[in-house]
Amino acid sequence: MGIEAAADNEFRFLSSDAERVGRERPLPRVARFETGVGGGRRLSGLRFAEEDVAPRLVALHGAGLNAHSFDPMLLALDEPAIALDLPGHGRSDWRPDADYRPDHLADDVVSALETLAPEQVALLGHSLGGLAAALAAAARPELVARLILVDITPGVTPGGGGKSIAEFILGQRDYGTVDEIVDRAIRFGIGSDRSSLTRGVTLNTRRRADGRLEWTHHLAHLDALPTGASDDPFPYAPIWASLQALEVPVSLIAADAGILRPTHIEEWREQLPDSPVVTLAGPHNLHEAVPGELAAAVRDLSA
Repeated sequence: MGIEAAADNEFRFLSSDAERVGRERPLPRVARFETGVGGGRRLSGLRFAEEDVAPRLVALHGAGLNAHSFDPMLLALDEPAIALDLPGHGRSDWRPDADYRPDHLADDVVSALETLAPEQVALLGHSLGGLAAALAAAARPELVARLILVDITPGVTPGGGGKSIAEFILGQRDYGTVDEIVDRAIRFGIGSDRSSLTRGVTLNTRRRADGRLEWTHHLAHLDALPTGASDDPFPYAPIWASLQALEVPVSLIAADAGILRPTHIEEWREQLPDSPVVTLAGPHNLHEAVPGELAAAVRDLSA
């Protein structure tokens, strides 16, 4: 199966992930790697291919998630791919300044692309990862063949879906059981499938010395999410200009029960009239809730 072993068996869900998306081929080689970025920090990630095979797609997760969020989708897509742990998430180093705004994340994404992607890639970003992907593509368009944003536009505001995500991350810091976290995720509309949510929570938490569970990502350990001058944790306005300047194909995959509202879709179509919108049935975390359908949409957009 080509899966590299890990002390905590981080790949233990791959077989069930493959079964879930109806994958009949043997599992690809999946390995964890690290790469250096600015300030002596390290980014970690997962490579879904042999080490000498260039990725065709690089995936960036949203706030509070990690690279494993994409495992089922990438198994369904069945192309050489890389999923990165964004700074402060998964096994990537935390930023000393705790500033995880998209522009700072984009700098690290560019560094990773320069090292890990010798050929142009489809760059896919979910939520916060989508904003970082947009800025990374704008900074180095020659590295990107296509940009795909998943359930995010630069029009989302803290008063909308962005605020609910912040409340989910910061509203409770520790838990007694995985089920308690899953119940909270369902209440916040993060997803509805207990099996997939349990998998995601298990791969994104650790048990403290006192026996309580806590999130592994840095955001859950801050007093507040980083904000810009407008108290917006993700200052989006300049990103519209970055998207409009791109000469590579840009697409949006929206969740019908996610954080985007009809006004966000209308604004997207006004700002980017030549950039298609695909809507899938599911919550904000489409890659966890409907990975097979998301993989099919990505495949169609990349055709």
